[in-house]
Amino acid sequence: MIGYYVVIGFVLLAIIFVKMAIVIIPQSETRIIERLGKYFATLGPGINIIIPFVDRAKSIVTSDRGRYIYSSVIDLREQVYDFDKQNVITKDNIQMQINALLYFQIVDPFKAVYEINNLPNAIEKLTQTTLRNIIGEMELDQTLTSRDVINTKLRGVLDDATNKWGIKVNRVELQDIIPPSSVLQAMEKQMQAERDKRATILKSEGNKQAQILQSEGEKQAKINKAEAAKQQAILIAEGEAQARIKKAEAEAAAIDKITVAVGQSSNPANYLLAKNYIQMLTDVSSGDKTKTVFLPFEATNLMGSIGGIKELFKG
Repeated sequence: MIGYYVVIGFVLLAIIFVKMAIVIIPQSETRIIERLGKYFATLGPGINIIIPFVDRAKSIVTSDRGRYIYSSVIDLREQVYDFDKQNVITKDNIQMQINALLYFQIVDPFKAVYEINNLPNAIEKLTQTTLRNIIGEMELDQTLTSRDVINTKLRGVLDDATNKWGIKVNRVELQDIIPPSSVLQAMEKQMQAERDKRATILKSEGNKQAQILQSEGEKQAKINKAEAAKQQAILIAEGEAQARIKKAEAEAAAIDKITVAVGQSSNPANYLLAKNYIQMLTDVSSGDKTKTVFLPFEATNLMGSIGGIKELFKG
């Protein structure tokens, strides 16, 4: 009976021993194993065999929701630390608050365990000190407009400094840069002044363009008016020329008819002159103040054509 219990006890101890000897490591995690207080191995993902009570996992300090805790599990994934706001002073003695996000990854678990005691605290203090140094070399305006420059410098310095801890700093992001309220008010006034200045410039440019367009419109209107007057004068001149041509053609036709009527014995021009004299005498004699009409001697020679004119009108 006693032997039965002994066997059961040995079986239970064996099960417990085997369970303690088999260590299953998830992907992206690792553990540092010490044997009798000395580094023995770094366990990889999968099933690992250790000697219970002889081998044990080395603990490392990690950060969990702002609290420092000890854990035997080393996370190899990228981790992010969100640091609280801290006061920094710029080169031109302006005090402001800055907080940052740090993205890092453990690439050498051995160094992360044995080269530094409290890794999260060391990273936080190093980040704060480096950030103060970088901001202290820059003026306020440069600080507010050079986030990428600050991020690049900060990442480079931290990556070099934490390399001996087995840490790879992937990137650093500044979250908030908060100047004093007095500086914020001054910046707001400056921005308002800049907006007013731009509005004034835009209004002036608009008025200038309006005047230019108005001047161009008036210029074009004058050109159009001059072109219209020119075309009108051309049309009037062409009309007068056509009228003269028609009148000349009518007179030429009249001369032809007179020539046919009187024959070739007389000059037709004499008849035309006689007709014009008769018309002139009619106009002169019809005046109220005209009583006596004197004819030039040459006009008597034309009187002989009156008969021909009479015959012309009869025809």
